[in-house]
Amino acid sequence: MGLNIGDDWTEGILVKKLNRFLASANVKGHQAFAHIPNSGRLAELLTPGRKAVFTKADNPKRKTEWTLQSVWFNNRWVSINSNTPNHLFEYSLVRNQLPPFSGFTRCKRETTWGNSRFDFVLTFPKGKKCLVEVKSVTLVVGNVGRFPDAPTERGRKHLLELLRFVQDGIRGAVFFCVQRSDVRKFQPNDGTDPEFGRILREISKKGVEIYAYNCRVGKNNISLHQSIPVDLG
Repeated sequence: MGLNIGDDWTEGILVKKLNRFLASANVKGHQAFAHIPNSGRLAELLTPGRKAVFTKADNPKRKTEWTLQSVWFNNRWVSINSNTPNHLFEYSLVRNQLPPFSGFTRCKRETTWGNSRFDFVLTFPKGKKCLVEVKSVTLVVGNVGRFPDAPTERGRKHLLELLRFVQDGIRGAVFFCVQRSDVRKFQPNDGTDPEFGRILREISKKGVEIYAYNCRVGKNNISLHQSIPVDLG
């Protein structure tokens, strides 16, 4: 079944991406505005007339009534919500569906460690720690998942922070969650952010673990499907 994206969801049509975080849509036969929960470009995904899934905002004071969750692309659903991978990582972790992190005894989200903030801090027997950064991947070229789809200074900073702690003897990992099923391996997107790719290769050589998984995406649920190769070139 997988992780449910929300109870109040509906299928509609994406009319137009208006700006980085806002789209116009046709939902339940009415024109509406939807929040785009992703800072990437999503150029190939958010095109006019595309079938999409929306969830209703639970905050009545929010300016946009709906949140765009996924779109129909190449005969499959593609999740575009960049918040979903963190929820999915935790959902899969507690169900023992992530072998690289099996045996943990405690999981804390959005935790400050030193002067840095990480998506997850996992505790293992004897107090050993693992810091994990989760990255949302939506861009696929051929059958290769690529990240990022826009330059990311924040993403580069996360990688270097992980390396610093790994060099101090703490385990660290980057987890690329490709939110679609049509992908067979992962590569850094050097054409868009060559510095991110350079840093990813560097930290991999120095002990930071790099993982990538693709996903099965339904209209109202998502689940990790399988581990895919990470090709750093």
